Order: sequence, then structure tokens, then C-alpha cells
Amino acid sequence: SLPKDAFNHEEADERVEQELVFLGLIGMIDPPREEAKNAVARAKGAGIRPIMITGDHPKTAAVIAEELGIAENGRAVTGAELEKMPEEMLDRTVKDVSVYARVNPEHKLRIVRALRRDGATVAMTGDGVNDAPALKTADIGVAMGITGTDVSKEAADMVLADDNFATIVAAVEEGRAIFANIRKFLRYLLSSNIGEVMTMFFGVLLASVIGLTAEGAGAVVLPLLATQILWINLVTDGAPALALGVDPADAGLMNVPPRSRAEGVITRHMWFGIFFVGVIMAVGTLLVLDASLPGGLIAGAGPLGYGQTMAFTTLMLFQIFNVFNARSDERSAFAGLFSNKLLWGAVLLSLVLQVAVIYTPFLQKTFSTVSLSLDDWLRCAAVASSVLWLRELGKLVTRAKDRVR
Repeated sequence: SLPKDAFNHEEADERVEQELVFLGLIGMIDPPREEAKNAVARAKGAGIRPIMITGDHPKTAAVIAEELGIAENGRAVTGAELEKMPEEMLDRTVKDVSVYARVNPEHKLRIVRALRRDGATVAMTGDGVNDAPALKTADIGVAMGITGTDVSKEAADMVLADDNFATIVAAVEEGRAIFANIRKFLRYLLSSNIGEVMTMFFGVLLASVIGLTAEGAGAVVLPLLATQILWINLVTDGAPALALGVDPADAGLMNVPPRSRAEGVITRHMWFGIFFVGVIMAVGTLLVLDASLPGGLIAGAGPLGYGQTMAFTTLMLFQIFNVFNARSDERSAFAGLFSNKLLWGAVLLSLVLQVAVIYTPFLQKTFSTVSLSLDDWLRCAAVASSVLWLRELGKLVTRAKDRVR
């Protein structure tokens, strides 16, 4: 049988810890990744507030948070403090405190709920089984792809493949770039289509009111023929619009705060710009048509082919200039002018196709066009470029107002 003191570890420890010589002390640290500090700075610059929730000691958490730039006051709220904190006090605390230490999964859930009550859009990271409720409650639950459990991945909205915070910031930038390109695409197509609709509507209305009729046919004059409108919509518009969908991200994309949840894809300011451009297109196209018809719109008579070809070309060039406007509602069209090579290729393709429609005999018959001189092209381009200069003036005013604010 074993002696009674066989498992007496206290006495054994006392015997071992005798006549020792102190040689040194080793401290261990799990340092943050090199790219984490830069990622935190980029997130804060984009209006995103990083919050650290950890099981580490409060002092350790505060030091790491200060090193990363998450918090500068060295304050960390512990799980024990959260236990005693009523909901009203927690709602006030989450507005100012960005470091929480010695917390358990229930505390994480309370923090997420408090942030959401404050109106914040919350993205929560987690890797354990117990993190699942907080991941599910957050607006965006992010599970760790390497260290995360299957339960946390199931509860999350997305999985971070490399467990790197910097990847989240990069994903935010990519998401903003995609959203911005959707707006560019819509801004271009809507303004171009509104310009076409206004041209046709007011052109027909004007011709009806003043009694202008097509040569010998007794029909109201159309500013553009149906085939010409289809050509603009399906061919010369299509390639530039698609090129806008892959436009490079703006340089200052991560220097602006997140947009409001209530803000739609198309804002009131965007609608104003869209209709403003549409009006310019319609007025310019109809003025060119008036100047190109024998006797003008009011006393016009004779062949309509030349006038319609001029209007057709002017409207097409309006849309070419407009594609550069559509890249931003505030930034100048000349900023990063050559950054999108695909866009320039699409513009060149549209111009080549337009030239083919105007000068190729069998296409002239199909689209009822006539050949234009160099002077005609220059007049069309001069009028069409007005949409660029007038929109630039509007953007200049907008930027000046923003600086005053």
C-alpha cells in the first residue's frame, strides 16, 4: 500500500523549492500583426470604430489597444463591471469605451445589443461555439476561417479565410468600390435615357405645336428615328456603361464616413444631377436640329436627313462626354481621367461605330443618315461638350459648399 503522504504535493513542493539560484525571468507576449495597426488607422479614417473585446487581463488589453490605436485613454471595462451595469448605463458606456477585458460570451452579446440600440451597424468577429449568439445578433457576423469552429461559421454571415483584421478593412474598401460603381452605372444610364426621352418628347411636342411636318408625308417631324434611338441605347451606350462597372476605386474612398442606413442607392442630390444632365442633352440636341433644318424648326422644310443626322450625332457625343461626368457626383471628371483604360476603349469603340453608321452606304440606308463634314462634327462636339463643362461648374459649387460646412 502507498504511504499516507504519497500525494501530499504541498510538502513535495516545499522540498523542491529550496536552495534555488535565480537565473532570470522570461516574459512572453503575443504581439499584434504588423499590418493590424495600419488596418485600424484605415478603419478609423473610414468612420469605422474598432472595439476590442478580449478575455485577457485589463492592463494587457489596454496596452495592446493603445499600441494599435484602438483606444488612447488606457481605459478597459471588465466583465465583472459589465455584470453590475444596468442596461441604461451600458448604453452610455458603449458610446465611449472601446476596450473590454475579462469578458464572457454573454457580455459580448450585451455589448452588441447595446451598440445596436445606439444606432450603430455592428460587425462582430468570433471563433468559438459560445460566440455564436453574438455573431447571430450582430448586423454582420464574421467567423474565423482558420481557428473558428463549425458552429461559429454556421452562425456567421461571412467567414474570414485568413483570420486577419486587415482583410476585413480591405473587404470594406472593395464593397464601397462596388457600390460606387453601381451608382456610376445608374447615374450614366438614367441621365442618358432621360436626355433621350426629353429630346423626343419636347421635339415632337414642339413640332406638333408649330405645325412642322415631314416632307410631303404630313407626319409630325421626329427629332430622331426609332432605329437611331435603338442604336444609341444598345450600341453606343452599352460599352461605356459596362466599363463604368469596373471603374477603379476613388483615391479618397476610405476617407469618408459610412453612408446612412436610410440613404438609398440614388440620393436626392444624384436625381438633381441626373435631370440636370438630361435637360442639357435635350436642349442641346434640339438646338442642333433647329440649326440644321432648312429654315429651322419653325419654318423648316425640305430634306430632314441632314438635320436628323446632326441631332443623332450630337446626342451620341453628349453621352460620350457624360460618361466622364458619371464617374463622380463631386469629384472633377479630370481627376484620374486615364485610370480606366477599359472606359477609353469603350469610348473609342462607340466613336468608330458611329462613324461607320454615318459613312457606310448600307448603314446609311438602314439608319437614314447622311455623310457629315469635319465642320459638322466639330459643331456637334462643341455643343455636346457643354454637358461636361456645365456639370464641372456644378461640382465646383458642391465642393465649395462642402468646404464651408
